[in-house]
Amino acid sequence: MSEVLTPVRSEAATTDLLDIKGVRQAYHSSDSDLVVLDDVSVSVKEDEMVALLGRSGSGKSTLLRIAAGLLVPTSGTVVWGGKPVVGPCEGVAMVFQSFALFPWLTVLENVLVGLDALGVPPTEGRRRALEAIDLIGLDGFESAYPKELSGGMRQRVGFARALVVHPKLLLMDEPFSALDVLTAETLRTDIIDLWIEGRLPIQSILMVTHNIEEAVLMCDRILIFSSNPGRVVQEIKVDIPQPRNRLDPDFRKLVDQIYVLMTKRAPVERDKKASDGFHGTGIGMEIRRVSTNRMAGLLETLAGQPYSGKADLPDLAATLQMEIDDLFPVVETLQLLRFADTADGDIKLTEKGRKFVDADVDARKRMFHDHLLAYVPIASLIRRVLDERPSHSAPFSRFKEQLEDFMPDDAAEETLRTVINWGRYAEVFAYDEESRLFTLENPT
Repeated sequence: MSEVLTPVRSEAATTDLLDIKGVRQAYHSSDSDLVVLDDVSVSVKEDEMVALLGRSGSGKSTLLRIAAGLLVPTSGTVVWGGKPVVGPCEGVAMVFQSFALFPWLTVLENVLVGLDALGVPPTEGRRRALEAIDLIGLDGFESAYPKELSGGMRQRVGFARALVVHPKLLLMDEPFSALDVLTAETLRTDIIDLWIEGRLPIQSILMVTHNIEEAVLMCDRILIFSSNPGRVVQEIKVDIPQPRNRLDPDFRKLVDQIYVLMTKRAPVERDKKASDGFHGTGIGMEIRRVSTNRMAGLLETLAGQPYSGKADLPDLAATLQMEIDDLFPVVETLQLLRFADTADGDIKLTEKGRKFVDADVDARKRMFHDHLLAYVPIASLIRRVLDERPSHSAPFSRFKEQLEDFMPDDAAEETLRTVINWGRYAEVFAYDEESRLFTLENPT
């Protein structure tokens, strides 16, 4: 067994490397402003790893680019090393979700790119590059090209390229999400081990993730983001000693606590309950792209063993190997349609959900038809317009333009496309893509 190295990290870090205060990021259009981040404050101290945890669209990656000096916020202040950030920050490196390698360069040449840009002498650069390649577990692959490497190995090259410049702060934008589960776990474990042993040539890490267990496994602090716009809604300090065990009761308790926080409903009146988990209300409600097959599959999983109608969300996510960006939209859609409900980090079938699972195909369609018209305002609007028009038809643009009064163009497109699929399944209306026209199949 190899010798266990003593961590060199301090027990209590007090110096802020990065200080972000009151940042707002908005994109202007002729119709309205899209606010991505609103009044976000984040600090990163020496010798700590911090996670920005939230779903896609919560502005986490945008904030990471602001922290790196690659994007100027609409308002707010960003201070790096005691000085205002006015451009790309010296002493900051980033690892991206995609591998972002130059395919025509070898592993060694890809790692050398950052040092060449800094003007490091060739001999010194080669020495540091080889050290970084060896550190990250790629010794022997210096002359290989990216096409010869697996996904995990290519991401290791990305880490080596970031580490070779010896940054004070390493920014990581979902660095494991493009990898398969086993490869991601291996690389994640290696990075944790190197961090604990003090072998990484960096002082701190700020990472973006939508994987709850990953955040608890790796980080000292977790900042939970809401969406539309992105805001920090909770900061959690992880006091569990490293290395951490996923099966440890304290670990599971903290994971459960975060699931509860991320599925907790905002206080709303009962008649507004339909929009729980969704941005906007009424016609302005943004609908996420969730297929009817996924909904049915999750309902059937919940109804079966070992859940018998009720499941702990972390356990369900682990069983189905679904991260929050995959699981939460399905859960929230089932909640919207009244087929399931959530409370305290659990999901439970409603009476209607149980009836749906027990029903045959035709009965399921009838139930979905009724719930779609009752609880999804844009679907009921489409049907009402088709019923009222003598032609029983209406163009796609009629509804998309109305949605764009409440949400960005891409969200309006996704909402309408999703409702089209749901409406076709439930036979609420028909839609022809070539003519981009809604119609009634059997007008009365």
